[in-house]
Amino acid sequence: MYLHSSVPDDIGLAQPAARDLRRVGVHPDHWYPLAWSRELKLGGSLAVRFAGEPIVLVRPPNGAVFALEDRCAHRQVPLSRGVVQGATIRCCYHGWSYDGSGRCIDVPYLGKDKLPNGVRSYPCREAGGLIMVFPGDPARALAVPLPELGSVADSRYRTRRFGDVVACHYSFMHENLMDMNHQFLHRRQMGQIRPRFLGQRRGENWLEAKYSFARTGGKQPLGEAAIFGQRRPPTSASSLAERDIMTIRTEYPYQTLRIHTRDETPVMDLWIAYVPLDQAQRSNRTFGLLSVRRPKIAALLDLAWPLLVLFTERIFREDREIVTLEQAAHDAQGGDRNQEVFPVIRDLRALLAACGAPE
Repeated sequence: MYLHSSVPDDIGLAQPAARDLRRVGVHPDHWYPLAWSRELKLGGSLAVRFAGEPIVLVRPPNGAVFALEDRCAHRQVPLSRGVVQGATIRCCYHGWSYDGSGRCIDVPYLGKDKLPNGVRSYPCREAGGLIMVFPGDPARALAVPLPELGSVADSRYRTRRFGDVVACHYSFMHENLMDMNHQFLHRRQMGQIRPRFLGQRRGENWLEAKYSFARTGGKQPLGEAAIFGQRRPPTSASSLAERDIMTIRTEYPYQTLRIHTRDETPVMDLWIAYVPLDQAQRSNRTFGLLSVRRPKIAALLDLAWPLLVLFTERIFREDREIVTLEQAAHDAQGGDRNQEVFPVIRDLRALLAACGAPE
């Protein structure tokens, strides 16, 4: 059941002091994508970061990808600058060698009975073209399932993999996607879009909002038409049909967006994650899987795909720019001075604060 919310009566009244959401770190006890599978070559290594922690991903010639702290235990230089040999990585400096568990298995000038301690290893798995790492308590990794990656494995869909580094706290990203009232930002790309909030549902670690929407002015971009498989004429603001329903869900720490038309199979299925890069978590790398359902004549989507990519990239670029400005305003003012009036976003912020890393 979706619950409708109106603007609460306490807007403008003094609120109790609360922890600044923009200083709440993501909770590490989840699986986070740290790289695309295509970025890590066979027999190679790749330096990545999670909230300031350097991690090296290693793909042995034979065997599964593994992840280690990107510091040699000897002189703390990055292991990612080393050499992959068999199922190990050897430091570029003095040749210390580590296996997938982080254990030091060879120091060229020491006997096997004198080997020092190794480095931290991270649970690591590969799915949907993503390399996922569990940066929290490794004892909990087996109990935490990998996220469901939308429709990426469904042959009825074609998937675009996208992402970029964005100079903002991850919470701005959640709010931007959840709040469809920001469609005015995309007026040059999409024309005049009128969303209608249909209600929300909430759970212990998730929040879901549902919208209908209509174009009240301007032509539908060809890239957007490729998502629906047809051109849509403008409709009047008074006839906001619920034929096209958008459902946005934050299931901590991930987000999804699905668009349904007349049946239960979404025409578009987006899964996205925001991975903090620096220790202060003022920047994040996004990993998105945008799956579009193929029409009856499947080749039509392939022909329109370049237009869809161009359209979505323009939308994402505008979103990146605006959340960067939000972060800059937060930093310039030394704290969060947002006057949020939309109940869904107020609830979302409470969810992110509750699910985030302990203070």
